[in-house]
Amino acid sequence: MSGHSKWSTIKRKKGAADAKRGKIFTRLAREIAMSAREGGGDPGMNVRLRLAIDKAKSNNMPKDSIDRAISRGTGEGKDGETFEQITYEGYAQHGVALMIETVTENRNRTVAELRHILTRAGGSLGETGSVAWQFSRQAYFSFEAPGKTFDDIFELALENGGDDVEEDDGVFEITAPAESYKIISDALLKAGISPEDAEIRMVPNQEMELAVDATLQVMKTIDALEEMDDTQSVYSNLGISDEAMAALESA
Repeated sequence: MSGHSKWSTIKRKKGAADAKRGKIFTRLAREIAMSAREGGGDPGMNVRLRLAIDKAKSNNMPKDSIDRAISRGTGEGKDGETFEQITYEGYAQHGVALMIETVTENRNRTVAELRHILTRAGGSLGETGSVAWQFSRQAYFSFEAPGKTFDDIFELALENGGDDVEEDDGVFEITAPAESYKIISDALLKAGISPEDAEIRMVPNQEMELAVDATLQVMKTIDALEEMDDTQSVYSNLGISDEAMAALESA
């Protein structure tokens, strides 16, 4: 399992997601509303909305909240806020590349907060295109599948456009080209599997590994970026060693 996936699992086990559930729901509602506004309210015809709904369900967001967010996006709701999605590029300490996905109704506020966090940490925001070339888009699924063997999941992934399957402590991960997201999502649903995590993410073409202390510094900066209300996802090209992982787990 990749370092970033392991770190996400650690944070879930430590209860960080539950502690911030209200904030998570706010972010998910924004993404659902914006997806519905841009591509319509039918997830069967709007892959981006399907992705947002899948992510909301994996975080146990109530169905009523999902439906309200869709209505708001299609203009049926009463919320007058207009959100836009902006991806920022930049660097953390030690030259670690960052892709920061945000949803905001005030881009001036968002960029000011990002710049403050990165500058304080010794990093910086970059120009559009300065970092994106170091990443590729990838479909990603993580789930438990009681009663299913590795061969079962591998066959499902292979038949539906998956690139790779990994299994660690009963948790399966499927990675695939971004365009295979809906096909694999439908196949998992048909097999009675509900992913804990399902997303299209930015994956570094090459990771850079740092000393443990430096890794912890960068992860602290990434955590600060993720704490921002407007942040949806933060991706980096930081590779996390086993030693750094142990330090993160004990923190």
